[in-house]
Amino acid sequence: MMETRDCACGQTTVRDEAAAWFVRLQEPAIGAGEQQRFDAWINEHPQHREEFEVLQGLWAAADLLPAPRLEALAQNPPPRRERRPLLRYAVAASILAVALGFGLFSGLNHPQGYSAEFATAPGERKHIALPDGSVIDLNSRSRLQVHYETDRRVIELSAGEAMFSVEHDASRPFVVEAGSGKVTVTGTRFDVRRDVMQTRVAVEQGTVKVQGREAPDDEFISLTAGLGTSIDTHGKVLPAYAVNPAELTAWRNGKLVFNNASLSEVVAEVSRYRDKPLTVSQPGVASLRLTSVFRTDDTDALLKALPSILPVAVRTLADGSQEIISK
Repeated sequence: MMETRDCACGQTTVRDEAAAWFVRLQEPAIGAGEQQRFDAWINEHPQHREEFEVLQGLWAAADLLPAPRLEALAQNPPPRRERRPLLRYAVAASILAVALGFGLFSGLNHPQGYSAEFATAPGERKHIALPDGSVIDLNSRSRLQVHYETDRRVIELSAGEAMFSVEHDASRPFVVEAGSGKVTVTGTRFDVRRDVMQTRVAVEQGTVKVQGREAPDDEFISLTAGLGTSIDTHGKVLPAYAVNPAELTAWRNGKLVFNNASLSEVVAEVSRYRDKPLTVSQPGVASLRLTSVFRTDDTDALLKALPSILPVAVRTLADGSQEIISK
């Protein structure tokens, strides 16, 4: 049953809200505040994400239609600005119906080549819809390039972290290249994080193939849900180990989850969300352990709380950065 909500303008369905957000996110750029409001909305209830992803799939179908037919479907302009989200949604639904009628989802026809680049600033996250219906959630301080070809879909993660929800297509593998490693799938949900010394992969759903970028095709490790691995700078893939995908990807909900993490690991993670880096130079302090949860958009709260949790103090350096030291 469709969830409804009371608001000042009357009954509004989740589908209407999804349509409104979808239209806003088509703009060339949106502010960090608007992105945070969208993230809060889409994570508020599973149905929100479901309706939004349905819309993405509908809109992606537009890429499969000839331009004249697409123009004909979208010919009638909306009479009033406030009705655009609903009309835009109706047009998308019409596009899907026509595409289905033409048999364009048979897997024999693929969208033409597609290339794009996306990046995030410190503390910023992005929700990216790709032409085939796949979705990328891009974490803070991250950058990637997308290249869709006839026989494969390639993502180059040049910095940072991304969560991939891949639309199944056995004839066009989805390949994520990051540092000295690569991950190949046909349809699944997994997270890839690229750091200076390693690339980490964690699988939430489905199966992925992880290998060194220069490794032969038959040299790889398979990961299923709840498993992860790391690839070092030489392309060596470590044996699979158990992971908690929900904990590792808590950043998608604006949270930092630390479970018995060393303070050096905490500092490295928190620095990704701050304009100025956070450091810890004393080995004894760096090895202290922390278990807690903080918000990605308020890392100052962590710095304020830290001295009451661990025997440390936080001092501000001349350049405005901060350092954690022993009390």
